[in-house]
Amino acid sequence: MRDTTKKIIKRSFAGIMSAVLIANIIPFQIINAGSLQPVFVIDTKDNSGTGDTEDTEGKSAAKSVDNVRDLFTSMDYTSLSSEIGKDSSSTVGETLEDTDSGVGILFGRKPKAEYLEAKEASEGACWGYTNLGISNVSDNLNIRAIAGEDGKLVGKLPKNAACEVLEEDGDWFHIKSGDVEGYVKGEYLLTGLQAKMRVREFATDVVKVGTDGLNVREAPSTDALIVTQVATGEILDYVGTEGDWVAVMLDDETVYVSADYVEVTSELATALTMTEVLYGAGVSDVRAAICNYGLQFVGNRYVWGGTSLTKGTDCSGFTMSVYKNFGIKIPRTSQQQAKAGTKISLSEAKAGDLVFYSNGRRINHVALYLGNGQVVHASNPRSGIKVSNVYYRTPVKVVRFIQD
Repeated sequence: MRDTTKKIIKRSFAGIMSAVLIANIIPFQIINAGSLQPVFVIDTKDNSGTGDTEDTEGKSAAKSVDNVRDLFTSMDYTSLSSEIGKDSSSTVGETLEDTDSGVGILFGRKPKAEYLEAKEASEGACWGYTNLGISNVSDNLNIRAIAGEDGKLVGKLPKNAACEVLEEDGDWFHIKSGDVEGYVKGEYLLTGLQAKMRVREFATDVVKVGTDGLNVREAPSTDALIVTQVATGEILDYVGTEGDWVAVMLDDETVYVSADYVEVTSELATALTMTEVLYGAGVSDVRAAICNYGLQFVGNRYVWGGTSLTKGTDCSGFTMSVYKNFGIKIPRTSQQQAKAGTKISLSEAKAGDLVFYSNGRRINHVALYLGNGQVVHASNPRSGIKVSNVYYRTPVKVVRFIQD
C-alpha cells in the first residue's frame, strides 16, 4: 500500500513540477512566513535585451505562478491520507517526507487546517500592505481626484514609492498612500507578484528618531562634536550599529546617534500631498515655477560633484542647476552659495530661497525652500533628491537670490 501511495504522489508532483518548469519558476523548500503558499522566484534573466519591462511575457509568467500555486493549494490531502492508511490529521510533511521523488518537502510539518488558517490571516500581507502597488516611473506618478487625466492633481507618488491598491477602475487604480488617496494610471503601477519582487530591490533600513533635540555626533562617543540636532519622528538612512551607537547618513556624511533614542526599521516611500508641494501665499510666479521645476526631479540620483538633475547631482549642484534654468547664476559649492546673495532669517524665507546646514564645523549642505516648512534637496546616494522638513536638521543660515 505504501509503495502504491508513493507512486500516486510521484505522479501528482510530476505534473506539478512540469507546470513549474514550463513557467520557468524555481520552488524553494521553505514556506512564505505565515502562509500556505510556497515561495516562488521567477527566473528574471533578460533574454531579449529589452531590460526590466512590464511586458506580455512578464505578465504571462506571473499568471503561470498563480496557476502553479492553485495546483498546490487544491491538492486533496484527505484522499492522500486515507490511501496511506492515516487519518486526516496527518501532517503534510509526514506524508511527503518518505517519497524519493527528489521534489523535496515544499510544505512544513503542520496539518492542512493550520496552513489554511495562517493563509487567511496573512493573505496578501506585504510590508504592511494588503494589496501592494509600486510606482513604476522614472520621476513622479500623478495622483488625481478622479479616474481621468482631467482630474484635479491631489498628490505625487515618487519613483518606487508604495501604495495600497483599493480597486481597479478601467485603466486606472484607486489607491491610498500616506495621507493621499486618489487615482493613478494603471500602466505606471506594478501590482501583485511584480510589486513584491520589485520592492525587494530597493527597500532599505532606516532609523526613526524617538525624541526631540537628539544630538547627532561626529563620532560614536559623548565626547565627540555635536554636528546638529534632529527632531522626533525624523527618518535617517541607516548605516550600521556600533555598540550603543547607530551610524546614520545625514545628507552626504556618516554621523552617529545614541541607540537608546532611535528605532531601526524598514520602510517604503509613500506619496507626497499637494500641501507638501505648495508654496504659501503671496509667492511670485517665478518662485512657484522654480519650486515646481525642482520637485520634478525628486527620486533622481545623488552623485557627489555632479550637476545633472537627471543623471546625478550633489546638493549645491542641485540648487545651482535649478536656478540656472531660470537664468539665475549662483556659485558652485554650498559654502560659496551661503556667502553670496542676501542673508535673511528663516521666518522671512519664501519658496525658492536657499536653506543651509552645518556639520558643526562648517556649512556642508544646502536645500531649496518650498514654503510650509518643507525643503527639496539632493541628500545622499541612498535617498537621492527628496523632500524633507526644513528642521530635519538644524538650519544655520538662509540666503535669498530672488529679488521680487
